[in-house]
Amino acid sequence: MSNQSDVIVKIDDRLRLMSAVLAATNWPDQAQKRQPHGTHAHARATRKFLHEHTQHPAVQSLQKLLDSGAPLEALFTFALCLGWPGLELQIDILPDWVPPRWIMELRDFYRVTNLADWWQDEDAAWQKSLHESRLMLQNTAFKSFLRPFIGEVHEDLVFVPNISYPTDREIGLRIGHELLCITAPRLAWGDSPPWPFDEDPAHVYRAALSQFGRLLIVGYLRRHADAMATITQNPIPVSEEFGTQYTTWEEQFAALWVAAAVAIYLEDYVSQAEAKAYVLMARKAQGMTILPGTISVLRRYINEREAGRYQDLLDFLPIFPKQLRIAKRIMTL
Repeated sequence: MSNQSDVIVKIDDRLRLMSAVLAATNWPDQAQKRQPHGTHAHARATRKFLHEHTQHPAVQSLQKLLDSGAPLEALFTFALCLGWPGLELQIDILPDWVPPRWIMELRDFYRVTNLADWWQDEDAAWQKSLHESRLMLQNTAFKSFLRPFIGEVHEDLVFVPNISYPTDREIGLRIGHELLCITAPRLAWGDSPPWPFDEDPAHVYRAALSQFGRLLIVGYLRRHADAMATITQNPIPVSEEFGTQYTTWEEQFAALWVAAAVAIYLEDYVSQAEAKAYVLMARKAQGMTILPGTISVLRRYINEREAGRYQDLLDFLPIFPKQLRIAKRIMTL
């Protein structure tokens, strides 16, 4: 790895504001129903701090958006379209899904809840997460790792440690020249508090590379949409379960590529044990039974690209399904 990280680690008050409003909705309860888990002390304290504000218009507007199926990615991206601390709209047109008074409601929520004072009181916990994350990411070389697949990465990669909500997943966003990964600490068993960021490098690398990689590979495939129209005529040999979850060729490839890239990175830069644990989890939780074959095929691509057989991933994609079928057959022998 290089001595200088490719990743900027920071906290953004606009994201903390959206997280705080989320804490006052029913999102935390719904997350516990999906998967019971212990949460960070700051997240629990934030819910308690905001318990008198659950009926605030900003919270109710967000609740309606959640009830209608609005993805967290859209909500947190919108937060980054606002200035700070005045929350002035920084884009020309308000997205049509945004409640017309929501910006005014968010301003009022920030004021009446005294969130600025609350964050100051809780600053030690935030600074700890910031320090731990910087420690983990200080020597990462994601851009050089990704270069054989998607070429030069010109965007800034930004990791945002999140000790509030959501507690059970990370969020990947593209805004301007930045790719952001908003990440909670790894969940522990049962009611135990989550792991500190610096005690679980594999979690930090997995979360960051998964989100940065997903955003970048989706962008790559879209930039080459003309070539993909022919490539996608050859189906990827995925299971029926996987094909139901990811319905298009591009979605299937992106999901497999991201998982394989994470596994390769973990094996090369953390340990073989962590890589195996990740592959096992992906196979069980996400139905990626074909992941070991994908890893084998992509490692072969890397080696053959270095030998000059391929210029970039686009040269390889037409034969990816065939290579995967062969790898799948070999691994079932």
